[in-house]
Amino acid sequence: MKRRGFEIVTKFKNEIISLPERKTSGSAGYDFSAAETTTIESHKIGFVSTGIKAFMPKDEVLQMYPRSSLSFKKSLIKANSVGIIDSDYYNNPDNEGEIKLILYNFGEEAVTIEKGERIAQGVFLKYFTTDDDENDIKRLGGFGSTGD
Repeated sequence: MKRRGFEIVTKFKNEIISLPERKTSGSAGYDFSAAETTTIESHKIGFVSTGIKAFMPKDEVLQMYPRSSLSFKKSLIKANSVGIIDSDYYNNPDNEGEIKLILYNFGEEAVTIEKGERIAQGVFLKYFTTDDDENDIKRLGGFGSTGD
């Protein structure tokens, strides 16, 4: 039985994409790479595809953090700070659960992220709910679909 891991989304099944991996035994984060070359214009926000979806137990979340080198080498920051990938995002009907990064280019020149370039780290964490939480609402969509 699958408990926690990564898969390539259907859109990128025939592409050469690496599943995220930890670089050392002491690393908390799994390194994610860009699934395709993407250019982000100066002072604009861009979406970078990873081609990856993640599955995990219901009481876990995958938190996505930018690689530290993005800001000082490429003038890019994660526009939404930390990305939260909920367990029910996996295989959602809108985008199959593909993880994308929202990056902001604060530099004066366009920046290109090359296919295969490491861009983020994902860390699995357990979370807790309150005693009176009886939420049984099911996810119906993909990216940004749980509210305003």
